[in-house]
Amino acid sequence: MTAHDPRDDREGADEQGGAGTGTRGGTGARSGTGEPDGTGAQGSIGEQGGTGEPSPTDDRARRFAAARDAERILALPPMAVTLAERLTALTTGAAEVADLERPGDVYGDEVVADLEDEVARLLGKEAAVFFPTGTMAQQVALRCWAGRTGSATVALHPRSHPEVHEAGALSVVSGLRTVHPTDAPRQPTADEVLDFEEPFGTLMLELPQREAGFVLPSWQELTDVVAAARERDAVVHFDGARLWECTTHFGRPLTEISALADSVYVSFYKSLEGIAGAALAGPLSLADEARAWRHRYGGLMFQQFPTALSALLGLRNVLPRLPEYVAHARVVADALREGFASARVPWSRVHPDPPHTHQFQCWLPYAPEVLNEATLTQAEETGTQLFWRWFPEGPPGLSVTEVTVNGPGLAWTAGDVRAAVAEFVRRLP
Repeated sequence: MTAHDPRDDREGADEQGGAGTGTRGGTGARSGTGEPDGTGAQGSIGEQGGTGEPSPTDDRARRFAAARDAERILALPPMAVTLAERLTALTTGAAEVADLERPGDVYGDEVVADLEDEVARLLGKEAAVFFPTGTMAQQVALRCWAGRTGSATVALHPRSHPEVHEAGALSVVSGLRTVHPTDAPRQPTADEVLDFEEPFGTLMLELPQREAGFVLPSWQELTDVVAAARERDAVVHFDGARLWECTTHFGRPLTEISALADSVYVSFYKSLEGIAGAALAGPLSLADEARAWRHRYGGLMFQQFPTALSALLGLRNVLPRLPEYVAHARVVADALREGFASARVPWSRVHPDPPHTHQFQCWLPYAPEVLNEATLTQAEETGTQLFWRWFPEGPPGLSVTEVTVNGPGLAWTAGDVRAAVAEFVRRLP
């Protein structure tokens, strides 16, 4: 993600932590090994201001303090890590991934070029280009493909990141037009792509699809929909912001997954817990063109070594652990479901069940302000923070939260989760 996402506070629940950011169980100064990234949202109780309610600053400060003081947490959000901790973790780990006696980067060479080479190798693509933001990377990718295919029409999901979180940039900035083969909360099927009533030049698939619950198709479904796009003479671009954690679900290495697409965008701060940044990987000719457009879009920055170093640390320290996070997320999800059933909550849902990645949704039939207060009081009174933040979605009275499981969460047993659920429900009306 790139331009400010109104759900970015939810990102603190979605991907809480940071590679080398000083998080519990992480590579950081606070405990020593490096954990998660973040999620964000429509506001919650106490964020209105001017009505006698707590100010947004007070509300955020309370969440920050609760997360930092918690003795047990599934994933520490990056907004709960101090600047000092991030800087210490980065300087401590940098020598592991780069020769610090080399010159700093200038307009994308040196350590930035090393990062690009590593991403291209991991994804099995000819080349990769570093971008300061994922929004810019995908703008450039889709614009380049429009020029090459002769079609400015992009087929994608209406709840994909460019449609929901980028202020209409695809059309306003890049002159592209979007169409939607499906509006169901899942990837489009091969039949929906084949039978779509109008032509398009590029099919963009978000893997996993965050808004639908970090969901993924089966491997067969994915290969079928890619084949359907090819049959329509369209190119395929993967929004792979969180592609790194998809290997467990698909049972395939990153190179085999990426080989299905003509181009792939990946993020360094989601999943990999870096400071920021993204990369676009694909053919060498596309990379060359993307560099030109990156300059035109204002993304050719003089020096970017802190971001590049944090990305390399994420690839080195966090990427190998993602399968372990995914496996344990399934343990946590099972225990949440069992805990809510044992506590006789009127209705609850873990989605998807089992999780496809190390992130998933949890739904409860209460107002978000009720659930947020229960979340905070549990953390403040017991030192255990089970959730991060709840949001109103769906019918009135139904709320959702995004759960991320990574380094700190590996210490939780199923019994720990069930006990924490019981304590949480005890605080609900």
